[in-house]
Amino acid sequence: MKSYTIHLIRNALTDENLEGRYIGHTNVELSEEGKEQLRQMKNELIYPPVDAVFTSPLRRCTQTAEILYPDNKPLVIEGFIEYNFGEFENKTAEQLEKYEEFPRWLAGEKGVKPPYGESNEEFAKRVCETFEKVAEGLMKTGTTSAAIVTHGGVIMTILAAYGIPEYPMHEWLTPNGCGFTVKVNPSLWMRAKKFEVFSEFPYEREELPD
Repeated sequence: MKSYTIHLIRNALTDENLEGRYIGHTNVELSEEGKEQLRQMKNELIYPPVDAVFTSPLRRCTQTAEILYPDNKPLVIEGFIEYNFGEFENKTAEQLEKYEEFPRWLAGEKGVKPPYGESNEEFAKRVCETFEKVAEGLMKTGTTSAAIVTHGGVIMTILAAYGIPEYPMHEWLTPNGCGFTVKVNPSLWMRAKKFEVFSEFPYEREELPD
């Protein structure tokens, strides 16, 4: 039985990343440093060709997809947008110290969310429902390789929910422009809603997987 390869890729660097801001739905652009860093990584490392590219609607992801996969027309998926930080949006941790919800939210307390934002449970439900639709769409159409260009929080949520080996979200943190390759085996997916985390991504030239 064939397996399905999906590369989960975090958007390249933004100025707001360097400033330590919580950026969710704000539609920031890649920084010039981020674009140059990504082009250099593409030249030095292996980002294999894929049959399909999916991306968050936000510019930092569509720009990343344009640089990495210029020959693919990406399919924009609204459900892959980053966490809605509500009133925490565009603020640093220092600026958020005045919010009594902040330490409880940071600690992952169930049901706690930023004012006017998403709870962790709401975010996970949205992301997981979206990923399942995409994965099952690949299997139905026989599309065996794809890239999902999205955000750090989205990638961590997907891997914590479905990945083998099983690790908590914070163990799946990934640098900008990088991510993980997963292999979806249809029988394991249908039986347990799990996939194998195959390798980190992109690949060193001497480490290209079979």
